[in-house]
Amino acid sequence: MHLNPYGADAVLLAVNLATRSFSTADELADICIDSGVESRLVRDRLITGQDFDEIKIVLAEWLEVVDASAPERRVALVNAMLAKYTEHPRLTNHSGDGWHLHYRPDEVGVGRLVATLISTGTALHLAGRGITRLGRCATTGCDNVYADLSRAGRQRYCSPACANRDAVRRHRSRAKP
Repeated sequence: MHLNPYGADAVLLAVNLATRSFSTADELADICIDSGVESRLVRDRLITGQDFDEIKIVLAEWLEVVDASAPERRVALVNAMLAKYTEHPRLTNHSGDGWHLHYRPDEVGVGRLVATLISTGTALHLAGRGITRLGRCATTGCDNVYADLSRAGRQRYCSPACANRDAVRRHRSRAKP
């Protein structure tokens, strides 16, 4: 069974790139691999300064999607990213591991690969789970982003630590005389 690399892993890649700092090719590759990108797609390719620039641009565009409050605005931003970073889907078996869909040419740089994954993954995430399933952490002072993968669709925090911190703050504020 070949899983869709443009699904949840791709939107979590965007979250991880937006919340974890990276300044070297190895750090970038580690984040990509931790987020589900196949190692050969980032470790076996030369990562250039242009790749870093492309990733910074796509992350800035993606954060606009996260921060869009109106569904129509969010959709327009995602559609613009799809138009910019993807191509018509096509079947491929480039590595002999089974037929699957690509939304990009096989031979692209890491920056374009990441941009395609993020834009397509975000579109699939919002279409499949709900247009409101991206956001910023509700904890005061935390500006991290999250992709809501919860069953109920009510995630408001970037991590359990932030959720716990906010719960303690609310409890203490109620307990004051």
